[in-house]
Amino acid sequence: MAETASQHLALPLGLLELCALLGPPRDSLRGLEQVAQRRGTQSLPCLDPEVLSVFAPPFVSREDGPPASAGYGTLSKAKRRSFRKKREKAKAEPNKGLLEGPRGPDAEDVSVPNGVDLLALPQLCFPGGLTVASEPKEDCIHFLVLTDVCGNRTHGVVAQYYRPLHDEHCFYNGQPHRESPWPAASAAGCFVPFAVCVVSRFPYYSALRDCLSCLLVHLKLCKDFEVDNHIKNFAAKLSLIPSPPPGPLHLVFNMKPLQVVFPSRADPESPVIDLDLHLPLLCFRPEKVLQVLTCLLTEQRIVFFSASWALLTLVAECFLVYLHPLRWQHTFVPVLSGQMLDFLMAPTSFLMGCHLSHFDEVSKEADGLVLVNIDAGSVTSSSDEDVDVPDIPLLAAQTFVQRVQSLQLHRELDCAHLGASTDLNEGRARRRAWQQRLNSQIQRLTLQLLVSVFREVKNHLNYEHRVFNSEEFLKTRAPSDQRFYKQVLETYMFHSFLKARLSRRMDAFAQLDLSTQSEEDRIGEMLVSPRRPTIGKMASRKRSPQRTAHRRMVVSMPNLQDIAPELPPRNASLREDTTGGRSRGSSSVLDVSPRPPHTFKIPEVHFPLVSQCVQAYYCDCVALLSKAMGGLAPDDSVLLARHLYLRGLVRLMQGQLLDALLDFQSLCKTDLRIFPADLVRRTVQSMAGPLRAEAESRPELRRLISEVLEQPGEAPKADDRVKHFELPSKHMGPDEFMRRVQESGIVRDVNIISRLFEALTVGQQKLIDPETFKDFYTCWKETEAEAQEASLPASVLAHLDKSECVYKLSRSVKTSRGVGKIAMTQKRLFLLTEGKPGYMDIATFRDLEEVRSTTVAVLFLRVPTLKIKTTSKKEVFEANLKSECDLWHLMVKEMWAGKTLADDHKDPQYIQQALTHVLLMDAVVGALQSPGAIYAASKLAHFDRMRSEMPTAVPKTTAETLRHKINPSAGETVPQAVDVLLYTPGHLDPAEKVGDAHPKLWCALHQGKVVVFDASSWTIHQHCVRVGASKLNCMALVEQSQVWVGSEDSVIYIINIHSMSCNKQLTDHRASVTGLVVPDGPEAPSQVYSCSMDGTVLVWNVGTLRVTSRVQLPGGSLSAISLHGGCLWCCTGNSIVVVSGCLRQELKIDGGFQDRSTSFVAFQLIPEQAQLWAVCSGYDDIYVWGLEDLARPPGRVHLPDCSEVHCMIRVKRQIWVGGTGLSQGRPKGKIYVIDAERQTLEKELVAHADTVRTLCSAEGRYVLSGSGGEEGKIAIWTVE
Repeated sequence: MAETASQHLALPLGLLELCALLGPPRDSLRGLEQVAQRRGTQSLPCLDPEVLSVFAPPFVSREDGPPASAGYGTLSKAKRRSFRKKREKAKAEPNKGLLEGPRGPDAEDVSVPNGVDLLALPQLCFPGGLTVASEPKEDCIHFLVLTDVCGNRTHGVVAQYYRPLHDEHCFYNGQPHRESPWPAASAAGCFVPFAVCVVSRFPYYSALRDCLSCLLVHLKLCKDFEVDNHIKNFAAKLSLIPSPPPGPLHLVFNMKPLQVVFPSRADPESPVIDLDLHLPLLCFRPEKVLQVLTCLLTEQRIVFFSASWALLTLVAECFLVYLHPLRWQHTFVPVLSGQMLDFLMAPTSFLMGCHLSHFDEVSKEADGLVLVNIDAGSVTSSSDEDVDVPDIPLLAAQTFVQRVQSLQLHRELDCAHLGASTDLNEGRARRRAWQQRLNSQIQRLTLQLLVSVFREVKNHLNYEHRVFNSEEFLKTRAPSDQRFYKQVLETYMFHSFLKARLSRRMDAFAQLDLSTQSEEDRIGEMLVSPRRPTIGKMASRKRSPQRTAHRRMVVSMPNLQDIAPELPPRNASLREDTTGGRSRGSSSVLDVSPRPPHTFKIPEVHFPLVSQCVQAYYCDCVALLSKAMGGLAPDDSVLLARHLYLRGLVRLMQGQLLDALLDFQSLCKTDLRIFPADLVRRTVQSMAGPLRAEAESRPELRRLISEVLEQPGEAPKADDRVKHFELPSKHMGPDEFMRRVQESGIVRDVNIISRLFEALTVGQQKLIDPETFKDFYTCWKETEAEAQEASLPASVLAHLDKSECVYKLSRSVKTSRGVGKIAMTQKRLFLLTEGKPGYMDIATFRDLEEVRSTTVAVLFLRVPTLKIKTTSKKEVFEANLKSECDLWHLMVKEMWAGKTLADDHKDPQYIQQALTHVLLMDAVVGALQSPGAIYAASKLAHFDRMRSEMPTAVPKTTAETLRHKINPSAGETVPQAVDVLLYTPGHLDPAEKVGDAHPKLWCALHQGKVVVFDASSWTIHQHCVRVGASKLNCMALVEQSQVWVGSEDSVIYIINIHSMSCNKQLTDHRASVTGLVVPDGPEAPSQVYSCSMDGTVLVWNVGTLRVTSRVQLPGGSLSAISLHGGCLWCCTGNSIVVVSGCLRQELKIDGGFQDRSTSFVAFQLIPEQAQLWAVCSGYDDIYVWGLEDLARPPGRVHLPDCSEVHCMIRVKRQIWVGGTGLSQGRPKGKIYVIDAERQTLEKELVAHADTVRTLCSAEGRYVLSGSGGEEGKIAIWTVE
């Protein structure tokens, strides 16, 4: 069925924007040969080029018969723009009907896509001028970048070729006056240049160069009057080629004699790369490459020079690819003709290119330019004025240089062992594969450079309020790097980079940053305590004198170019250095050889180009795509998605709109990243009424249509501003103070900030003045900076753990063990003795028995003294801390209390919060500088006060069973409820990293947020995987590679375990998805059962992601399902339904329950004992039915002090039940462990401060419980 959508058969996402033929005007050729003969061959005239023909899609309409548009028309000669005032020329008189096509002289001008300036195009296609030659010249190709007023770029490839001049009648008047072949033309002695320009939205420089090379073969053999037809057919072919979707599928088109490959971009965020990225590395030393990158990062006014017009664009584009994902947002004109040199006088940042012959002129006439000579490999500045270009950070620069020198830039060495290719296209394929590997390595090392330069930016971001604390970031930079960062931080490029970071975009930068994080950094991100260098980092700094020089020796720091002689010469050896220094991970390029891409060969285009031929071409495309899809492996969803995308495009052009929408809808199940939402929306809006009604009558399309049409007016645009932190100028109440503290990056937890507000407003009105805030902020940052620069002797470092940090250091004081400074880490107190620096242990916080603040008599004075008694030593430690005594007394007691709570609850977060309290106390005392400062600081002694006021001991059974606690809400402003937990065992996929083989814990929080922990170390593996924006109800592991997540928004989201990305959705449910079940056993079919609140159960084929069967239960309220004995057990509100084929058995809540309105909350099947266990809302009993006879009254297991049950799981021979109950008179989250055989209560565990919302088992060895929003933590329990 073919539906009419648009009048013309043109691909909406095609490659071609337009194709133009350019050359000298016809009138200028009259008598040119005679003029040349009179003047001699040495003085042939220069001509003004113009556009002769334009060919733009669409080339054919749906109606049969002759084409509706011949693809070219009459272009009146417009007045030329003067690009250089001092070289203005007299304007030429406009000509009449320069080109008279088949439609006659009255034909309308052809429409030209926006963004292509036809007035400037002739100068760009002949940037060196149009000069008639006395002998044939070699064809040449160069490349253009065209930018419209909105900043949108299109890309051009220009092929220049020469044709012999015979007489004035042979050029493009439609009549073959003379038909002499090309070889006889040499007698003319006059050869005229022409240019064919192809303009595309995509930078397919190599592919379009190959296409034009094939076209030139035909143009040289054709007669003059046939040129237009050849170019028109060529353009028509290109217009029928779709742009490949992002991913591993490249398109191949036979241009005869070449097979032309159109590569796809790696992902939707990446650019199309169809050029040789190693060109700049062949032209410049690595140090010069860094200088150019620095100029781009600081947004200078940059001009490239070369005697090759082609290199100007290619080298400039390579540098812009090096910056990805950062993007150059200023003017980009890589090719300027001689008449356009005035553009270089622009005052704003730009990137332009000129011919090398203009180098001296530009250098003298323009100021403040960075001049990059590609041919000489030099970077200089114009005039005598030095451009302020700083050096890139030294450590990053040296690593980059070493990595570049390890690259193999010469293909001849890699291919020396290969035999010669006897097939042209096979040799080209080998060359492409080699280039693709090298491009991947170059992209990797340039991205590593950017990550090393900007990695620590994230430490100074506040995501909630979108604030970047630039001043504090600059303070953490080495003095020699300050100038670089100050300039970069002011650029548009860095501002866009900040927007992406604050939006938590998982682009190439974020992925590499995450994958190269050290284990120490991963652990550090889980901690809410302030940033301090660990002992391990201190030790590594001592081992790196180069780093010390980098940070300290500012005056003697050499410029980047000055260190070049100390490095090995570029390409001194073309083989990789295999020495130990080059093989280190920091300086070598990792093996990032990409997987060989898959290709799809586009069918031949048949001529003449009429509707029937185009439809036949589209039918061939659909048939080939369908055949290719049939040959794919069932689980190869990535390639399937690309074929579906292409088939949807082609079907759209066929007019088969419903089939096209079905293909696009299938992308939800294969790869949602490439879903063309805007195209689908426009397609739906263009549908006629009956067709739209037919589409909406199909369930699989109804949801798609509603979603794409709701998007234009959905929610208001998200705030993407970037704010810089500023100190307040007005008095602040609690809310404003909380916002300011969070923006400053000091602390995010709202409860801690509330206590800080109370501390700073003790004894005054509840407002904080700007001066107090400034003093507090300054004290905090000064203490933080001192800690960053702290250095301990190696003899001291040897006594401390690598993960310890020194958080507080006293002044030099007299103690019972000598004179020195008292140091506090998160684990201990120790004395840093004076004289010969040494380590003397005072106490670990776990061993403390008593801490007192007192006074001792020294001569006639009473000196404040801190006394510390431990359980392991009889001797009491005394320190005459004088004015610091009261503060240290508060801090030590708070750390003691935090350590006690951490040990009792197996929760290291307590010690981290205690550290935050301690450092806030220190800052409060330093800011207030008043007699009441200590009392104010005591408001922050939260854990010490909690221990003294509410001494709640953890029950013995709970303490013995509890193993550990983790906090998935670490770093958030408030705790978040844990809605679902899923444990996935570790396994090693040969294609993945070893780190991905570790077991994982998946934790579903609010608004579709999933946090992933490495279950081998309980550190965060992935901070956030977004799956929609609604509450998540269930998760399941499917085939060891996927996690399926059921959401309140009726969608099942599929997360790839290896990539940690969610690119697939199943949208067949119409209500909240409440349960997911995967059949057990090695012989179980590859299926997944899902249920939704409306009573629907769907059975999915995992390979195809299609629904294979459906069960609809009446009444709805379906909350859980289970499989047993070939039957499906369904929990539906007040009944449990057993479905076996067409037979159904129902277990209803009957008169045995006092409250008939209650409902089942959860159930468990125990096949070995043929029992069904269930809990009901509002009851503190578990009901047990025998499976042989569900009509018999159930047995009961009482849950003491239980007020509510939320979840229940089976672990070995035990049933674990989670909910809310009373403990010491207070409601707590409780877990009841029941022996399933004896039906007796074994343990009653006080699990959380809030209700237990979810439970999951980890290989039968551990049980994990998640709490509600008041606590928001996960507890790990040992299973006996």
